[in-house]
Amino acid sequence: MISNKNYPGAYIHPDAKIGRNVEIGPFSYIAGKVEIGDGCCIGPNAIILDYVNIGENCKVFPGAVVGAEPQDLKFQGEESHVIIGNNTVIRECATINRGTAASGRYATIIGDNCLIMSYVHIAHDCRIGNNCIFSSYVGMAGETDVDDWAIIGGGTLIHQFSHIGAHVMIGGGTGVVKDVPPYILAARNPINFAGINIVGLHRRGFTHDEIDEIREIYRVIYDSGMNISDAVSRVKSAFPDTEVKKVILDFITNSKRGIVKKGASTALDD
Repeated sequence: MISNKNYPGAYIHPDAKIGRNVEIGPFSYIAGKVEIGDGCCIGPNAIILDYVNIGENCKVFPGAVVGAEPQDLKFQGEESHVIIGNNTVIRECATINRGTAASGRYATIIGDNCLIMSYVHIAHDCRIGNNCIFSSYVGMAGETDVDDWAIIGGGTLIHQFSHIGAHVMIGGGTGVVKDVPPYILAARNPINFAGINIVGLHRRGFTHDEIDEIREIYRVIYDSGMNISDAVSRVKSAFPDTEVKKVILDFITNSKRGIVKKGASTALDD
């Protein structure tokens, strides 16, 4: 059912599936192969193209374009999708492209409770977890993965196929050309490990013992003088089996691009 807050001048294809209590602003465009969940608000001049599924209680602000064809020469017009979870906000003029067959993913996916600020670009086949924040002007190339609770500073450029771990904070204006392991701060150009995201971890309920363990694991990874594979082996043998250890080691051992290096001035003494 379309809400009575469907403003004049909006185009809504008759095949679009619109939930209850949805507000669709004037001069917005909703294509036919679209599903919009209950309680959403689609702002004026927003464009929702085919093969987009938006969850409940999301907001799409004016000028945003969700579901445009991928900017990828391998795209051949195949059916592919954008899938957005619940309670996610997409601010002005953000662009989110569909997936591709060439990647094997066929979908660009954004989780629950995310904030995608103005002028962010999320390219084909990206996968973004829950509770992530993308500040304005982030440019995210295709087939990039971002895990839960990551925060990406404004103007950051993210290389194709990159992986950004959970609870990471990346400083504004950074060029991400390597994988960014979980729980850390990363910044500068070229991107460097810049310490542990202590404030963010405290806010999300990590204990002092867990944060100390994360710090000590990264001391081995970054300060031991060993190469990454030897440092990983040392962590495996020297630390008890805990969830944070598993998350860090799984990320590093599965990294395809290699992880960020440590900056010359970075300290882990705080």
